[in-house]
Amino acid sequence: MTPVPGPLDTRLPSGFRVVLDRRTRVLDGGSALLGGAPPRLVHLAPAAVALLAGRGALAVTDPTSAALARRLLDIGLAHPANGRDGPRLPAPGPADVTVVIPVKDRTDGLARLLAALPPGLGGVIVVDDGSADAAAVAAVVHRAGAELVRHPSAHGPAAARNAGLAAATTDVVAFLDSDVVPQPGWLEPLLATFADPAVGLVAPRIVALPPVRSWLGRYEAVRSSLDMGLEPAAVVPRSRVAYVPSAAMLVRRTAVGPGFDERMHVAEDVDLVLRMHAAGWRLRYEPAARVAHDHRTTFGSWLRRKAFYGTGAAPLALRHRGAVPPMVLSPWSAAVCGLLLCQRGRATAWAMVIMVVAAERLSGRLSRLVHPRRSAVWLTGLGLAGAIGQTGSALTRHFWPLALVACLFSARARRAVVAAALAEGVADWWRHRDHDPAGPGLTGYLLAHRLDDLAYGAGLWWGAWRNRTTAPLRPVTLGERSQPRG
Repeated sequence: MTPVPGPLDTRLPSGFRVVLDRRTRVLDGGSALLGGAPPRLVHLAPAAVALLAGRGALAVTDPTSAALARRLLDIGLAHPANGRDGPRLPAPGPADVTVVIPVKDRTDGLARLLAALPPGLGGVIVVDDGSADAAAVAAVVHRAGAELVRHPSAHGPAAARNAGLAAATTDVVAFLDSDVVPQPGWLEPLLATFADPAVGLVAPRIVALPPVRSWLGRYEAVRSSLDMGLEPAAVVPRSRVAYVPSAAMLVRRTAVGPGFDERMHVAEDVDLVLRMHAAGWRLRYEPAARVAHDHRTTFGSWLRRKAFYGTGAAPLALRHRGAVPPMVLSPWSAAVCGLLLCQRGRATAWAMVIMVVAAERLSGRLSRLVHPRRSAVWLTGLGLAGAIGQTGSALTRHFWPLALVACLFSARARRAVVAAALAEGVADWWRHRDHDPAGPGLTGYLLAHRLDDLAYGAGLWWGAWRNRTTAPLRPVTLGERSQPRG
C-alpha cells in the first residue's frame, strides 16, 4: 500500500483555542498535569503555568502559546475549542466538502441519507458497488442531483470509497455509509476542527437511528461498536479512542493518499487511521457532531456482524504490529492480576507486596511533585483498576475459548470467569448507561454484552486461525511501541 503523506504544516494559527480535557488532573498548583492518551505526567515550565493560570483553557497568541497548545493537543491533555465560543477561525466550509456514499442494494437508506444532506455542498458522489438493481440506485441518485459512479460488480466498501475519493475535487471528503442519517448541525463542528492544519481526519459520534426497538436495539443504542462515547478525544492507537469507523468520517483529501486498502474487506477504516497516525497526522473524534446509524438488531445478523468485526483483528495485527493488542499492561500490574486470579491467600499477599513496591518506585520518579508518595499511591491504584478491568474483559471476550476450557477442569477458573463476567458487565453498564435514554436495564445489558463478547471473540479466533497468526491474541506491555508494516 502506498504510504500516506505526512502533514506539511503543524503550526496552530493565531486565535486557536484549546481547553483541558475533563479527565486531566491539575497537580501542584498547575505546575504539573496528569492525563492524556496514553496517560502521562507532564511538568510545565513557569511560562506554561502562567499561560494556563488555572483557567483550564488557552488561546494561541505567540510562538510560546502555540507550542504549548500543540503539545497539550498531541498528548490528549486538551481538545480544540474553536467555534464553541469566540470568533470562528478560518476553516473549510460546506462548499469545500464532497460527500462520498458507497452503496449496494440499499435504495431506501440511500434516499433517506441524500434527503438529510445540507445544502451548499461542494459535491455528492454515490458509488454503486455492484447493486443488483442498478436502475433503482441510479433513479434515486438522479432525483437528488448527485453524481453516480458505478462498479458493475462488487469490489467492497474500500474500493467504493476510493472511487469516490478519486472523483472528488474539494479539499475535504466526507465518507457516509448509506445506512446513516446526519443529524442537524453535524457538519459545522467537524469542519471547525480543520482549523488545525495538522488534522487529517475527524469523525462524529455515531448514535442509534430512532425508533429504537427490541432489547438488542436498546443495547446498541448505548454500546454500539461504532459509538466512541460522549467525550471528545484525540484518536490514538491503544487509547480510549483508538479508531473511528468509516460509517461517517471527514478527511483532508491530501492526507489520505490513495485512501483505503482495497485488499481489506473488514477493518479497512482502522487500517487507514493507523496509517495516518503513523504518518504524523492528528486525528480527532468530535461527539458534538452526531450521525445516526440504522443498527442491525435482528439476532442472527447482529451476531454475524460482531463476529465479522472480530475477524479484522488478525490482518490489522499483521500490518501494524502491537497496535491492536487484547491487553496493554505494565509488568507489575500483569503480575498482580495473575496472582489475584490464583485465588490463594499467599498469592494475594504477594500481589499486595508488588503493589507497595511499585508505588514506592513510582514515588521516586515523581520526586518533583509536592506529594510524590500520595500521587504514586493514587496512580498505582488507577493502574491496577485499569488492569483488572482489562483482564476481566479479556477473559470474556478475547480469550473466552481458553477460559471455557479452563472452566471444564477447574472450579477456581469457573469462579474467576463468573466473577469477571458479572463485575466487568456491571462496570461496563454503569459507564454506558447514560449514552442513550433508550438503553436497556442491567439484566438485558449483561446478556447482550456477553453475547457481544462471545461473537467478537469467535471472529477474532477464526481470523487468527485463517491468517495463521497469534498476533491479535498477544498482550503488550506499556512502553512497547506499535510498528506499522505498510
